[in-house]
Amino acid sequence: MWIEREVESRLRRSARTRPVIVLTGARQVGKTATFRHLFPDFEFVSLDLPTEAEQAEKEPQLFLSRHPAPVIIDEVQYAPGLFRHLKSAVDANRAQNGRYLLTGSQKFTLMKNVSESLAGRADIVELETLSFAEIRASSPHTQLDYAIVRGGFPELYANPEIDAIAFYNSYLATYLERDVRSLTNVGSLRDFERFLRACALRSANLLNKADLARDVGIAPSTANQWLSVLEASGQIVLLEPWFSNRTKSIVKSPKLFIADTGLLCALLNIRSVEALRESPAIGAVWETFVFAQLRDRERRAGRTGSLFFWRDRTREPENRLRMTIERREEWRRIGNFVGRHQKKLPSSPLRDAEVRGIEPSTARPCRARGGHLLLRTRRRRSGQYGHGCERNGASHGSN
Repeated sequence: MWIEREVESRLRRSARTRPVIVLTGARQVGKTATFRHLFPDFEFVSLDLPTEAEQAEKEPQLFLSRHPAPVIIDEVQYAPGLFRHLKSAVDANRAQNGRYLLTGSQKFTLMKNVSESLAGRADIVELETLSFAEIRASSPHTQLDYAIVRGGFPELYANPEIDAIAFYNSYLATYLERDVRSLTNVGSLRDFERFLRACALRSANLLNKADLARDVGIAPSTANQWLSVLEASGQIVLLEPWFSNRTKSIVKSPKLFIADTGLLCALLNIRSVEALRESPAIGAVWETFVFAQLRDRERRAGRTGSLFFWRDRTREPENRLRMTIERREEWRRIGNFVGRHQKKLPSSPLRDAEVRGIEPSTARPCRARGGHLLLRTRRRRSGQYGHGCERNGASHGSN
């Protein structure tokens, strides 16, 4: 069963206007399937095959003659030497668009080569897992809490009989063996897996690299390198704080989020909706889900870098998320989305969350032009809900 992606119209438009399209994203988010569905007549070659990758790297001209345009080249990051020859091929016939469609699972490596060789020639599109809107469009009866636990990987909805637990176990093993080894020199994959699980425990929390490194038993420099690996491969997203030079009270550490709630739940050993409702991490999972939907909306609108979080150092007793949205026309629709779906949940910490939109204004202390989305969950401690905790003097809650 094909699940229609909201990015499809943009990809078709780009194929009519740009010679190269680069589709990036984590493994299994549907990059290759989307291209092959939209452009079935294009030739296809995958550099996952070592022989193809070797020829593309060492004999790029021969490789391009064997696979003439229009062509889909999958996992192109395995042949960085190919990009200079793609530039020459594009420049030889610059008026022809939609010639080379490239996919890649390692964002930083891919972007470096694209910026050096294909600047001004390529449209770069990022693809994440399915949004809740895409899930509901393909499966109208899917419940919100079920979608949160199952996650957004397209294969899990194209074939509902797939066991999600087995899927994520396999996904993690493949990710560790392939992407991690190729991106960095990790001495122990076991330590890296522990690091990934430690990041999951901190999803939707302020990032404290020293604290994270200490818990896993690695050097802070190693933690910084491994965070870059996770971000490069699309497994985590860092949300930067909004701050102004006029104030000194803003926390400037980013917040860390696991990119997909299904992967987050798997790392936290949350295997069912019932387990989610009883988990002390339910507030963090919900906030991670909300942030994923916000990213999807901003990406579809063609905007990047328009989401931030705001928090001061006053350490309010309640868990609070404030996301700053720098567009007046967006904040109201997003606030309505979160509030509408939150009200449909059964009695649980998610159902009891208070979600409201804040009118755009110049009210102190945040003077963002667009508005805020305020999500407050009760701490789950002594009968209250939430996922925050105070540790070593630093707040790990969602504020």
